[in-house]
Amino acid sequence: MKLTDIIAEDCAKTAVLFNSKKRLFEFISDLAHQQAPDITSQEFLEALLQREKLGSTGIGKGLAIPHGRIDGLQNTIGFLIVNQSPIPFDAIDDKDVDIFIVLLIPEQKCQQHLQTLATIADKLKDKQFCRQLRHAENNHQLYQIISSEAS
Repeated sequence: MKLTDIIAEDCAKTAVLFNSKKRLFEFISDLAHQQAPDITSQEFLEALLQREKLGSTGIGKGLAIPHGRIDGLQNTIGFLIVNQSPIPFDAIDDKDVDIFIVLLIPEQKCQQHLQTLATIADKLKDKQFCRQLRHAENNHQLYQIISSEAS
Protein backbone atom coordinates (compact mmCIF):
# COMPACT_ATOMS: atom_id res chain seq x y z
CA MET A 1 0.00 0.00 0.00
CA LYS A 2 1.23 3.48 -0.88
CA LEU A 3 0.29 6.50 1.20
CA THR A 4 -1.31 7.98 -1.91
CA ASP A 5 -3.86 5.15 -1.76
CA ILE A 6 -5.41 6.93 1.23
CA ILE A 7 -4.09 10.52 1.03
CA ALA A 8 -5.35 12.73 -1.82
CA GLU A 9 -3.17 15.59 -3.02
CA ASP A 10 -5.39 18.23 -1.41
CA CYS A 11 -5.01 16.37 1.91
CA ALA A 12 -1.23 16.85 2.12
CA LYS A 13 -0.31 20.09 3.88
CA THR A 14 3.13 21.37 4.80
CA ALA A 15 4.36 24.43 6.67
CA VAL A 16 1.14 24.72 8.65
CA LEU A 17 1.41 26.34 12.03
CA PHE A 18 -0.51 25.04 15.01
CA ASN A 19 0.49 25.30 18.63
CA SER A 20 -1.82 22.66 20.08
CA LYS A 21 -3.21 19.22 19.44
CA LYS A 22 -6.79 20.50 19.63
CA ARG A 23 -6.22 23.23 17.02
CA LEU A 24 -4.58 20.67 14.70
CA PHE A 25 -7.56 18.33 15.14
CA GLU A 26 -9.99 21.17 14.39
CA PHE A 27 -8.14 21.93 11.16
CA ILE A 28 -8.16 18.26 10.15
CA SER A 29 -11.85 17.96 11.00
CA ASP A 30 -12.65 20.90 8.72
CA LEU A 31 -10.62 19.33 5.90
CA ALA A 32 -12.36 15.98 6.47
CA HIS A 33 -15.77 17.63 6.29
CA GLN A 34 -14.78 19.00 2.86
CA GLN A 35 -13.95 15.43 1.77
CA ALA A 36 -17.11 13.91 3.28
CA PRO A 37 -19.75 16.67 3.52
CA ASP A 38 -22.40 14.32 4.98
CA ILE A 39 -20.40 14.17 8.20
CA THR A 40 -19.93 17.29 10.31
CA SER A 41 -16.58 18.73 11.33
CA GLN A 42 -17.70 18.20 14.93
CA GLU A 43 -18.20 14.45 14.37
CA PHE A 44 -14.69 14.13 12.96
CA LEU A 45 -13.26 16.19 15.82
CA GLU A 46 -15.03 14.09 18.45
CA ALA A 47 -13.73 10.86 16.89
CA LEU A 48 -10.13 12.12 16.98
CA LEU A 49 -10.42 13.45 20.53
CA GLN A 50 -12.13 10.26 21.77
CA ARG A 51 -9.33 8.09 20.39
CA GLU A 52 -6.69 10.38 21.86
CA LYS A 53 -8.31 10.03 25.32
CA LEU A 54 -7.45 6.31 25.18
CA GLY A 55 -3.78 7.19 24.86
CA SER A 56 -1.60 9.40 22.73
CA THR A 57 -1.18 8.45 19.08
CA GLY A 58 2.29 10.02 19.16
CA ILE A 59 4.65 7.18 18.23
CA GLY A 60 7.91 8.98 18.96
CA LYS A 61 10.63 10.73 16.95
CA GLY A 62 8.34 13.64 16.13
CA LEU A 63 5.68 11.41 14.56
CA ALA A 64 2.01 10.77 15.29
CA ILE A 65 -0.77 8.77 13.65
CA PRO A 66 -4.00 10.25 15.00
CA HIS A 67 -7.01 8.23 13.91
CA GLY A 68 -10.66 7.73 14.52
CA ARG A 69 -13.55 5.56 13.38
CA ILE A 70 -16.52 7.39 11.91
CA ASP A 71 -20.01 5.99 11.64
CA GLY A 72 -21.47 6.78 8.21
CA LEU A 73 -18.13 7.36 6.49
CA GLN A 74 -17.90 5.38 3.24
CA ASN A 75 -14.15 5.35 2.59
CA THR A 76 -10.99 5.94 4.58
CA ILE A 77 -9.74 9.52 4.42
CA GLY A 78 -6.09 10.20 5.13
CA PHE A 79 -4.13 13.39 5.72
CA LEU A 80 -0.46 14.20 5.89
CA ILE A 81 0.25 17.32 7.91
CA VAL A 82 3.74 18.67 8.53
CA ASN A 83 3.70 21.43 11.12
CA GLN A 84 6.28 24.24 10.92
CA SER A 85 7.50 23.40 14.39
CA PRO A 86 6.84 20.47 16.71
CA ILE A 87 3.97 20.72 19.19
CA PRO A 88 3.36 18.97 22.52
CA PHE A 89 1.52 15.72 21.84
CA ASP A 90 2.18 13.40 24.81
CA ALA A 91 4.14 11.07 22.51
CA ILE A 92 5.60 7.89 23.95
CA ASP A 93 9.11 9.41 23.96
CA ASP A 94 7.85 12.72 25.44
CA LYS A 95 9.11 14.58 22.36
CA ASP A 96 7.01 17.13 20.49
CA VAL A 97 5.50 16.12 17.13
CA ASP A 98 5.67 17.77 13.70
CA ILE A 99 4.63 15.00 11.27
CA PHE A 100 1.05 13.76 11.45
CA ILE A 101 -0.52 11.08 9.30
CA VAL A 102 -4.19 11.17 10.18
CA LEU A 103 -6.68 8.44 9.34
CA LEU A 104 -10.44 8.64 9.49
CA ILE A 105 -11.86 5.19 8.95
CA PRO A 106 -15.39 3.90 8.39
CA GLU A 107 -16.72 2.29 11.57
CA GLN A 108 -17.32 -1.02 9.80
CA LYS A 109 -13.74 -1.38 8.46
CA CYS A 110 -11.92 -2.13 11.71
CA GLN A 111 -9.59 -4.84 10.35
CA GLN A 112 -8.51 -2.64 7.43
CA HIS A 113 -7.89 0.10 9.99
CA LEU A 114 -5.38 -1.99 11.93
CA GLN A 115 -3.52 -3.07 8.79
CA THR A 116 -3.34 0.51 7.53
CA LEU A 117 -1.96 1.77 10.85
CA ALA A 118 0.72 -0.94 10.84
CA THR A 119 1.73 -0.11 7.25
CA ILE A 120 2.01 3.60 8.00
CA ALA A 121 4.02 3.03 11.18
CA ASP A 122 6.41 0.85 9.17
CA LYS A 123 6.88 3.57 6.50
CA LEU A 124 7.60 6.17 9.17
CA LYS A 125 10.56 4.13 10.45
CA ASP A 126 12.50 5.32 7.39
CA LYS A 127 14.52 8.32 8.65
CA GLN A 128 15.33 9.55 5.13
CA PHE A 129 11.63 9.52 4.20
CA CYS A 130 10.76 11.55 7.32
CA ARG A 131 13.59 13.98 6.60
CA GLN A 132 12.19 14.54 3.10
CA LEU A 133 8.71 15.18 4.51
CA ARG A 134 10.10 17.75 6.95
CA HIS A 135 11.95 19.59 4.18
CA ALA A 136 9.13 19.78 1.63
CA GLU A 137 8.79 23.38 0.53
CA ASN A 138 5.12 23.28 -0.47
CA ASN A 139 2.06 21.03 -0.51
CA HIS A 140 2.71 19.79 -4.04
CA GLN A 141 6.28 18.79 -3.22
CA LEU A 142 5.06 17.03 -0.07
CA TYR A 143 2.60 15.01 -2.12
CA GLN A 144 5.29 14.20 -4.69
CA ILE A 145 7.43 12.72 -1.91
CA ILE A 146 4.70 10.30 -0.88
CA SER A 147 3.83 9.63 -4.53
CA SER A 148 7.36 8.50 -5.32
CA GLU A 149 7.84 6.28 -2.27
CA ALA A 150 8.19 2.53 -2.79
CA SER A 151 5.14 0.34 -2.24
